Amino acid sequence: MSCGVALAVSLLLSDPNIALAAALPPPVADAPVSVAGEPLFADIVARSGALKGVVQGWIDAGVMDQSDFATGPAFTGFRTQAAELAALDMQGHVILKDRGTDGDLKCILRGISEDIPVKIAAVEAAATPAERRVALDELHYLLNDNVEVITAPPQPEV
Repeated sequence: MSCGVALAVSLLLSDPNIALAAALPPPVADAPVSVAGEPLFADIVARSGALKGVVQGWIDAGVMDQSDFATGPAFTGFRTQAAELAALDMQGHVILKDRGTDGDLKCILRGISEDIPVKIAAVEAAATPAERRVALDELHYLLNDNVEVITAPPQPEV
């Protein structure tokens, strides 16, 4: 064995992180697997993130002061995209239900699918700038949740 290889091995063995990683038990065969990389779920994350960015832009621009905001073309197009996202969330719910896996994510996706139209309706029904701000904040929060629940590392069921 050459001196360089011997030195490399001794350095690797002296790193406590390597020793700790080697001491960990192997992953459980039935451990939950993240769905974030699957095309449908990646699409949900991308769409939800984009819509969240739009809502944040509206909040930053102060559109809640515009009484006709919810009837304008920007919001009408947004509403269509949000309805498509809600349908994808429901599709994700159905896929996970059919697999018989990931009970929490399955339920959360269904809830988000059902909540998106409610949050859109709240923006449309808001009569004052303060109500529109609250409705936009809640919509932003929901879209953020949609991203985070899919990208969060899966947890084993208890």
